[in-house]
Amino acid sequence: MKGKQFFERMKTFWQTGKLQRTFRVSYDVTWHVILFFIIISFIGLFFAGGIGAGYFASLVKDEPIRSYEEMERDIYNYEETSRLYFANNKFLGDIRSDLHREKVSLDDISEVLIQAVIATEDEYFNEHNGVVPKAIVRALLQEVVNADRKTGGSTLTQQLIKNQVLTNEVSFERKAKEILLALRLERFFDKDEILEAYLNVIPYGRNAAGDNIAGIQTAAKGVFGVKANELNLPQAAYLAGLPQSPSAYTPFKGTGGLKSEEGLEPGLNRMKNVLKRMLDAGFITEEEYKEASEYDIVADFTEKKKSPRERYPALVAELERRAKDILKVKLAEDDGYTEEDLEEDEELEQRYEMLAERDLRMSGYNIHSTIDKDIYQAMEKIALNYEYYGPEQMNKNGEMEPVQAAGMLMENNTGRIISFFGSSKEFEYEHNENRRATNNYRQNGSTMKAILSYPAALEKGTIQPGTPIADIPFNYSDGTPLRNYGGAYYGIEPARKAFASSYNIPAVKAYKTALSDRPAERLREMDFTRLTDEELETESLALGPPDVSVEQNVGAFAMLGNGGKYNKPYMIEKITNQDGDVIYEHKSEEKEIYSPQTTYLTLDMMRDVIRQGTAQYLNTQIRNKQVDWAGKTGTSNDYRDAWFVGTNPNITLGTWIGYDSNMPLDYCPGCSLSYSQRNLKLWAEIANHLTDYDSERFAPADRFKRPDGLVERSYCLISGMLPSELCSKAGLVRTDLFNAKFVPTEEDDSLIPGSFVMVDGKAVVAGPDTPEEFVEGDGFTFNPEFLKRMEYDKLSNLSMLFPRTNRELWEKIGLPSGDLGEPLEDDGKSPAAPTNLSGSKSTLTWEKSSSKNVIGYRIFKATEPGGKFTKIGHTTETSFEISSEPAIYYVVTVNYFGKESEPSKEIEVGELKDPDDEKDNDAKDKKKDKKKDKDKDKKPIEDNDEKDDNKNKPDDPKNDDENSNGDNEEPDDDEDEDDDS
Repeated sequence: MKGKQFFERMKTFWQTGKLQRTFRVSYDVTWHVILFFIIISFIGLFFAGGIGAGYFASLVKDEPIRSYEEMERDIYNYEETSRLYFANNKFLGDIRSDLHREKVSLDDISEVLIQAVIATEDEYFNEHNGVVPKAIVRALLQEVVNADRKTGGSTLTQQLIKNQVLTNEVSFERKAKEILLALRLERFFDKDEILEAYLNVIPYGRNAAGDNIAGIQTAAKGVFGVKANELNLPQAAYLAGLPQSPSAYTPFKGTGGLKSEEGLEPGLNRMKNVLKRMLDAGFITEEEYKEASEYDIVADFTEKKKSPRERYPALVAELERRAKDILKVKLAEDDGYTEEDLEEDEELEQRYEMLAERDLRMSGYNIHSTIDKDIYQAMEKIALNYEYYGPEQMNKNGEMEPVQAAGMLMENNTGRIISFFGSSKEFEYEHNENRRATNNYRQNGSTMKAILSYPAALEKGTIQPGTPIADIPFNYSDGTPLRNYGGAYYGIEPARKAFASSYNIPAVKAYKTALSDRPAERLREMDFTRLTDEELETESLALGPPDVSVEQNVGAFAMLGNGGKYNKPYMIEKITNQDGDVIYEHKSEEKEIYSPQTTYLTLDMMRDVIRQGTAQYLNTQIRNKQVDWAGKTGTSNDYRDAWFVGTNPNITLGTWIGYDSNMPLDYCPGCSLSYSQRNLKLWAEIANHLTDYDSERFAPADRFKRPDGLVERSYCLISGMLPSELCSKAGLVRTDLFNAKFVPTEEDDSLIPGSFVMVDGKAVVAGPDTPEEFVEGDGFTFNPEFLKRMEYDKLSNLSMLFPRTNRELWEKIGLPSGDLGEPLEDDGKSPAAPTNLSGSKSTLTWEKSSSKNVIGYRIFKATEPGGKFTKIGHTTETSFEISSEPAIYYVVTVNYFGKESEPSKEIEVGELKDPDDEKDNDAKDKKKDKKKDKDKDKKPIEDNDEKDDNKNKPDDPKNDDENSNGDNEEPDDDEDEDDDS
């Protein structure tokens, strides 16, 4: 009932129209209010938009409008690590850099990686025009309200702009510029170009060695050890997740090696998040997602490896240095400067050194070296495992220091450095900044004789291999005496022999004959950079300057192996840029240092060094004895350095050993090898490996080619002139090679006919009656004029001219001490007898005759009193060696004319028995024997078993030869080692 009444009242009220009028008024008011706010909102939006647009414009007003070319340059101008290569394009490693990056094209990146990146970083990449507005608004709102989770609003295009054009600064200005440039970039470049650039730019944390890496190719190799086009799904997902926080998600520590399980967890979770996004985006199926999520990605992480600088410290350091020098010159030349400008302007050079350093680290060059990887590793292994370097010694700092070593292998006809090493076993892991093979300068000792001393004189024509050079006392021009190894002198020897035995005095004498032509300038032509102007003029340069590197020395010997033509040693074949364009390529430029004739003669002498000279030890060490090796040893002052450099028609190999602190090498208690042999054995082990490794290249069957212009000629060993009749009679004629321009043309005059005797201390030509046993010279003697011309007459003892080789032939030559006197006139008188004759058990002595023209004495002997005297010898001295046999002696004087004096008084040496006493004793013995026989006949015969104790008792032996004079000549222990002290 109540409800009906309420309904009736409402109906009446509605019919009055009051409700309708009230609602219309409210509706109108509400609508107008709403309309007002809509209008105000639109006005506000336009106003805000205008303000926003104005603000945006103000933020980017300083940003220039970039052309396509500028954008292209900026986008692709990302730092790329330069790479080093062994010969034959074998990868060595990256240049040392703060950031390692290797460029790769989009075609060489796996599709699954691209999908992972798009799903994670920019799901609308293929639809937007550089920016996603809603993402920007969302990011702005999150920034305004300071939300805990900020999703970011950057597309891949924007991230590329941020990394390559702008900075990482967090500001609205940078963000505004980023949006503007991203829109512009999308107008100039297609999606593939932008994606490729992005994937080469973005940082990816660290590799297994702890190096910072960027770019997907470097990341794939550094994290998983595969190329970017070989990545599987979980590997791609892992790498795609790294750029959000590279340091947090990378699996490797800053020092290299894997993080702990706890440290790996963030990266593994991030990988699963990426896989989920790929699933949501439809790139992978549920089954693929599940399988990839359960994949053991940790097992794929690469193990920590030594960096190239750790594996090949000396090589990497050397290649970086040389590459930088090349780039320095190139950059300067691009700016209009020359290499000479850099040498003359230190500040300019420093500027381009810094530019070259930066260019090398950032420009992604491919540096192709000449170094053969297999040979380099083999040489290094031999050097590190070699057992005969010698002992450690305590240096002046109180530290035990090992013997160090260095060596280099070079191609003769190009100067290409095939390999080198620069450490001994004790420094196996040393970061060898010292670079002993290329940048360590030492005295090269007698190796200089092969590249300067002798060839300079051969070139000038002052000597030939057969030219005799007297190894006798010698002073430098300033009066300083010069010594050979051991202080000995070796007499007149051919240059060939003096060279092979490495005598110092002949080398300096030979060099001195060419000094007026400034032959040392040739060293500068061969890049001996540390020679001073003063050294160019000094005679001692013949024995080696103080500052020579292994590389310089080997390069000079390679010149000899190349027929006298020098090619500057080099280690970098070419440098290419990221696109493969060659920006530098080595071109060899030959310089003729010596003529082919001089070079061959030098090589032929160097063969003798190995055959019979200071390097003959190699004959016991080299396996392939058919190779035509020619070489030279070298020792520096005080035995601080030991060298050997050998060359064959293809290659040159040199080795050096020594202490870094220049201590002597000759201290080696218990060593079975000398310091020189220790180095020669090292050289031989390397040479043997080379010939086994590639015999065609390193052990050629060909020999050094003998050039035209060489002839064989006979010469006299005394003077080097054409043989004379007397020189032939003396047996001193030899045959050797000569440069046809410098063959001898005059006949030898070193000998004159006739023999001589010494009379009163002066040489006098023997007369017709002069007894032959006192005559010296076997029919010839030195020509006094020859001796004077050669200044040999100044010697205190002419026998110093006699060499050790074939000495018995030389000793037949007479040795006058001054001008040879004319024959004497006979006065008809006999000489006086010697006086005061006395004798000991083994020697007779007397006083000389008082007469003139005495040439000697004759000694006579009788073995019993009253017996016959016979002549037993002669001498020019006043003493004579005798046997221990008892005898009677006397001596007579002999003069120039063959007349003898009366005998001296007789002297008995030892006890002699009288012959008459012997006869009497014999008669008495016979009577006794007869008496005994008669007594025997009278006695009865008895059995007697008793033995005579004295019947078979031997007499005590006596040594009658106690004082006999046997030939007990000691062997000559002098070694022909070279020492340039």
